[in-house]
Amino acid sequence: MATFLYRLGRFAFRRRHVVALIWVALLTLAGVGAANAPAAGNTSFSIPGTEAQKAFDLLEQRFPGASADGATARVVFKAPAGEKITDAGNKATVEKTVGTLSDGSEVASVADPYTGKAVSKDGTIAYASVKYDVSGMELEDSSRDALEEAAQDARDAGLTVEVGGDALSAAPETGATEVIGIGIAAVVLVITFGSLIAAGLPLLTALIGVGIGVSTITALAGTLDLGSTTSTLATMIGLAVGIDYALFIVSRYRAELAEGREREEAAGRAVGTAGSAVVFAGLTVVIALVGLSVVNIPMLTKMGVAAAGTVAVAVLIALTMIPALLGYAGRKVRPMGEKSKLLGGGRARAADRAAKPNLGTRWASFVVRRPVAVLLLGVVGLGAAAVPAASLELGLPDDGSQPTSTTQRRAYDLLSEGFGPGFNGPLMVVVDAKDSTDPQAVFRDVGNEIKRLDDVVTVTPAAANKAGDTATITVIPGSKPSSATTEDLVHAIRDKGADVKADSDASVLVTGSTAMNIDVSQKLNDALVPYLALVVGLAFLLLIVVFRSLLVPLKAALGFLLSVMAALGAVVAVFQWGWLSGLMGVEETGPVMSMMPIFMVGVVFGLAMDYEVFLVTRMREAYVHGEKPSQAVVTGFKHGARVVTAAAVIMMAVFAGFIGSSESMVKMIGFGLAIAVFFDAFVVRMALVPAVLALLGRRAWWLPKWLDRVLPNVDVEGEGLRTASGAPSRDDDDKELVRA
Repeated sequence: MATFLYRLGRFAFRRRHVVALIWVALLTLAGVGAANAPAAGNTSFSIPGTEAQKAFDLLEQRFPGASADGATARVVFKAPAGEKITDAGNKATVEKTVGTLSDGSEVASVADPYTGKAVSKDGTIAYASVKYDVSGMELEDSSRDALEEAAQDARDAGLTVEVGGDALSAAPETGATEVIGIGIAAVVLVITFGSLIAAGLPLLTALIGVGIGVSTITALAGTLDLGSTTSTLATMIGLAVGIDYALFIVSRYRAELAEGREREEAAGRAVGTAGSAVVFAGLTVVIALVGLSVVNIPMLTKMGVAAAGTVAVAVLIALTMIPALLGYAGRKVRPMGEKSKLLGGGRARAADRAAKPNLGTRWASFVVRRPVAVLLLGVVGLGAAAVPAASLELGLPDDGSQPTSTTQRRAYDLLSEGFGPGFNGPLMVVVDAKDSTDPQAVFRDVGNEIKRLDDVVTVTPAAANKAGDTATITVIPGSKPSSATTEDLVHAIRDKGADVKADSDASVLVTGSTAMNIDVSQKLNDALVPYLALVVGLAFLLLIVVFRSLLVPLKAALGFLLSVMAALGAVVAVFQWGWLSGLMGVEETGPVMSMMPIFMVGVVFGLAMDYEVFLVTRMREAYVHGEKPSQAVVTGFKHGARVVTAAAVIMMAVFAGFIGSSESMVKMIGFGLAIAVFFDAFVVRMALVPAVLALLGRRAWWLPKWLDRVLPNVDVEGEGLRTASGAPSRDDDDKELVRA
C-alpha cells in the first residue's frame, strides 16, 4: 500500500492541475445537484420492533386517517392575576385562538378547552390540544410559525400563553459553532505550522470535503428520505477528520523536506507513509459510523452512513488534493523546524531548535523512564472519573428538561401547576380485541385493571373504532414523564396486558411519547454491547493488520474503553448529579440522554483510533527501521506528538462550542465529546500508550508466525519505500496508477 500511495502522491503533486480540476468539478456537480434538489423536509421517524411503534402501526390500520403518530401541541392559557380563564373576555380570546389554530393546512383537529373539559379546577389555566396530520419531524416550518403567531396574538390580548408538545421540535440550528471551531482550528494550525499557507491547506481541503459530502446529502435527501437533520453529524465529523488527515500529511511532508528531499519526492513519501495511516484511520471511523445500523433505528442508520460517506471523501481528498495543493504552494510551505517570519522564526534559529529536544521528545523520555508511575496515575485518574458512570440513568429529554427561558418548559410547568405533573406525559393504551368474543367487556376490564395500579390519576373511558374491535384508553400518571415511577407504571400496564392476552386473546399495547421514549431508551441500551463488540472487534482485526501485533490493538481497545467510561462518568456528574452545573449552564438535571453512550462510542472511537494510528504508526516505523523499542516510542512522539495535540485541541474546540447551546441534548453531546477527546488524546494516547509500550518492549510487536504468514502486508510504515533500489520514474508512476 505504501508504494501505491507513494506513486499516487507524486502523481497528484505533478499533475496538480488535473487533480484540482477533478475535485472542483465534483464540488460544483454536488452543489448544482443540491441547488436543484427539492427542499428536504424532516426525515420520517420510526422505531421498528418496539411496542410503542407496533401500537402506532395498529392505530393507523384500525383508525384510518387519525394520524396516531402525528405531532401534537398544547397551547396553555393562564388568566391574569385575580381573573378566571372562564371570564367572558378571556374565554373569547381563547376561542378566537382555537379558531385561528384550526386554519392550518397540516392541522388534523383542535380541541376546544371549554367543551373538552381542559380547564383546571381553580379555573385559572386551560389548554387547547392541537393534532397534526404529520409527525413532529415532518412538520413544515410554516405550521410551527402559525402556532407561535396564534399564541403571540393571545398574549397581546392579555393572557399568559405558552406552547408545549413535539410540534415545536425543530432540527437544531447549526452554523455559529462550526465558525467558532474553524476559527480556533485556524489559530492552532498557524501555531503548529508557523505559516498561513501551510495552515490554510487543511482548512481548505476540509471545507471542500464537507461541501461535497453535505451537498450530496442534500441532493439525495428527497430520494433517500435523509431529511434536514442528517447533514448535522456529517458536517461535524467530516470537518473534524478532514482537518486531522490533512494536518498529518502536511506535517509529514514538512518532515520529509527537513531531511533534504525534493518537494515531489517529499509529497510522495508523505502520502506513502502518513497517507497509509490516514487510510486505516479513516476505515476505523467508517466502521464506527456504519456500525450504528445495528441499533435498527432508521434515522440513526442514515446519519451514520451519510457521515461515513463524508469521511471517505475526506480520506480521498487528503491523499490527492493535499499533494496537489502542496505543488501549488511550492516553497511557501517550509521544512519542519524552519518557521516563517510570522512567528519570529528563520534559518538562524532553525539549528538551535533542531538541537534542542522538543516537548514531545522530553515527555516521551520521561514516560519511558517512569512507565509504572505514569501508568498507575493515568489508570487511577480515569477510574476515578468513571465512578459516577455506575449511577448512569438513561432517558430521553422532554419539555421538563428544557431551559426555563423556553416556551416549552413554561407550558410544561403551567400544565403541572393546573393539572398535575403526570399530565405532561399521558399514556395511550391500545386494546386490540379483534379475536375476542366480547370486545366491549375486554375494554371495560382493561380500564378497571389499570385504575387499580399505583400512580394512576385518571383513566378515560375506552374509545372504540367503527368496527368495535379496537379501543384507546388514555391514562394520566401521577408522576412526571421522565420519572422512574412513570416507567414502572408503563411496565406494570404491559404486565397486565400479558394477563389479558392469556384470558381473552386481546392484545394490550402502551404507546404515546412517554412510552416511546422508554422504548427507545431500552432499545439503545440493549444495542450498546453488540455495537461495542462489532465496532471494537472489527477495528481490533484492522489494527492487527496495521501494526502486525496482538498487544498493541488490545491496548488501544482497552484504553478507548477507559476514556469512554471516564467521559460518561463526567457526563453523569454534571448533567445527572449537578456538579459544576452552573458553570456549564445546566438548568435542570435528570437522566442522561439515551443516545449519548452509543453516540459517544461511535464518534470518539473513530477519532481515538485516528490518534492511535498516527502516533503508534510512527513508532512502528522507527522500530521496523532498526530502533530499540524504547527509542522508537520517543521517536514516535518526536514526530507525532505535536500534530496529535493540535488535532485534539481542534476537536475539543469544535465540540466544546456546542456547550453554549440552549438545547440540553446539544449541550450534553458537546460536553461529552469534548471531555472524551481530552481523556483519550491527553491521558490515554499521550500517557498510557507510551507507558504500556515501554513496559512491553519488544513483546509489544510480537505476532505469531502462523498469523504473520496469513495477514496481508500493508506496509503502513513505508518499509518498501526505504528498501526500494531507487525512486520510480514518472512514467513508472503513471503506468502503475493506470494498472491499479
